[in-house]
Amino acid sequence: MFVCIHGQQLPAEVSGGLLSEFAYTFSPLVEETGPNTVVIDVEGCGLRFGSDYELANEITKQAKAERPGGLGFKVNVALAANPDAAIHAAKFCPGVTFTAPGEELTCIGNLPLKALQHSLAGVQEPQAVEILETLRLWGVHTFREFAELPVAGVSERMGQDGLKLRELASGKTIRHLKLRQAAPEFNNAIELEYPITELEPLAFILARLLNQICANLNAYALATNALQVEMKLERGAVHEIKLSLPYPMRDHKVFLKLLLLDTEMRPPPAAVVGISVNCEPVKPRVMQTGLFIPLAPEPEKLELMLARLAKLVGAENIGSPELLDTHRPDAFRVKRFELKEKKRRRANSKQQTVNSDQQSAISNQQSTLGFRVFRPPLRAMVQAEGGCPREISAWNKNKSVHGKVVRVAGPWRTTGEWWRTDTWARDEWDVAIEASGQWAVGSGQKADGLESKEIGIHTQVLYRIYHELPNGAWFVEGVYD
Repeated sequence: MFVCIHGQQLPAEVSGGLLSEFAYTFSPLVEETGPNTVVIDVEGCGLRFGSDYELANEITKQAKAERPGGLGFKVNVALAANPDAAIHAAKFCPGVTFTAPGEELTCIGNLPLKALQHSLAGVQEPQAVEILETLRLWGVHTFREFAELPVAGVSERMGQDGLKLRELASGKTIRHLKLRQAAPEFNNAIELEYPITELEPLAFILARLLNQICANLNAYALATNALQVEMKLERGAVHEIKLSLPYPMRDHKVFLKLLLLDTEMRPPPAAVVGISVNCEPVKPRVMQTGLFIPLAPEPEKLELMLARLAKLVGAENIGSPELLDTHRPDAFRVKRFELKEKKRRRANSKQQTVNSDQQSAISNQQSTLGFRVFRPPLRAMVQAEGGCPREISAWNKNKSVHGKVVRVAGPWRTTGEWWRTDTWARDEWDVAIEASGQWAVGSGQKADGLESKEIGIHTQVLYRIYHELPNGAWFVEGVYD
C-alpha cells in the first residue's frame, strides 16, 4: 500500500523539506512528488499502527500537531494500491481517502481529465495537451470515461502516450517510487558518556567515526585530502587536529594512524568528552600503472613514514628542499613533500635525435669540471698578504686541506639582505694549493681561469674558499674534481 500526503495551503518552508522529514517518521521509503506532495510506502507499517486506515488517521492527527513533532496544518491523506492513484485521490479528495485494490475508479473515476497528472506517466506536456483535446472533442470528460475506452482503439489513434494516460486515468499504473536520496554527509560526531584520558580508548572512538566517513566516501566514489578533528575537552576547551594530505585518499586505517601520531606529538591538555570528524570530499586521484609492477613507493605507506619521522625529528624538519629566490648562498627551505604526476609528452623521432646529439656533445666536452661541496664547510686558518690568501690550513675528522697557495683567482664579493639581522657579505676565491695525496686534477682542466698541472711530485688542487666580512672567518667551501 502507498500513502500520499498532500497539503494545499502549506507554507514554503513546510512544503520544501519539513514535509519530507515528517513523512520519514512513518516510513523510510519516501518520494517527493511535488513541492507540497509526498508518497510513502507503508508496506508492513500496519503491524505498528493496527491497520492501514488507522495509519492514515494517525498521519492526519500528527500533521495537525504543532512542530517539531507535527506540521501545524491540515493535510489530505489517501491510501491506494499504487502511488499514482493515491496522488490523484490526495490532491482532489479532502480528508482521508481509502481505495481498495481494483476499486480505484470508485474514488477517482469522477475526476475531470484536466486533473490528470500526465508527468506521472512520463508524457510530455505538448503530447498530453493534444490527447486531452482530442478526448474533449470525442465527448470524454472524466477518468472513468477515458478508462472505459477500448485499448486497441486508443493505441491506434493516440499511440503509446495515449495508452500511458489511459492506465493513469484508470489507476492501474505500476511503477517504483523515486526515493528521495538523502544528502551525503562526510562528517560524524559523538558525545561521550565518560571523559577519555588514554590513547587506546580514543583510538577506538576515532576508528568508529572514520569507518563511517570512509564508507560514505566509497559509496559516492570520492576521497579527501583534508581531515579535521575537533575534540571537546573538559571545561569547554577544544583541541583541533588538521591533516592536509598531499593527495586524496579514503583509507580509514591510514587516517587513524596519522591522527594517533599527531595526538602523540600534541596530546590534548585535558580529558576528551566529545569528538567530531569532518572531511572535504574531492575526486580521487587516478593513475595508470603497470599490471604487474606495484606503485613504488606506495602513497599511503610513504605518508605514514613521513608522519613517523615528523614525530621523531619535528614536522619542520621533514619535507622536500626548495631553493629560495635569493642570492644568499645555500638558501633553501623545507616544504611539505608532495607526489606530483608527470605528464607524458610524445616527442617525434627528429626531436629525440636532436636531444640525444646535444647530450652527447655535452658529455664529450673535455673542459667540464665537477665541484664537490663540503657540508659543512671547513673552517680554515688563512695567512693573507694584502687581503689575498697565501697559505691555508683547514681540517676536520674526515678531511684536511693545507698548503701554500700557488695560484689564485678572485675575489668575487657577494652581499645582500642588509635589512635582516643575519645579512651576509663575503669574498670568494678559487685557489690552487700545492699538495700531494689529495684530490688530483688532471692537466689541461680549468676553473675560472686557473689551470691545474703537475709540478714534479706535487699536485695542484683547486679549491673554492671564502672570507666572511662581518666576522672575518675563513672557510673552504669545496673542491673541483
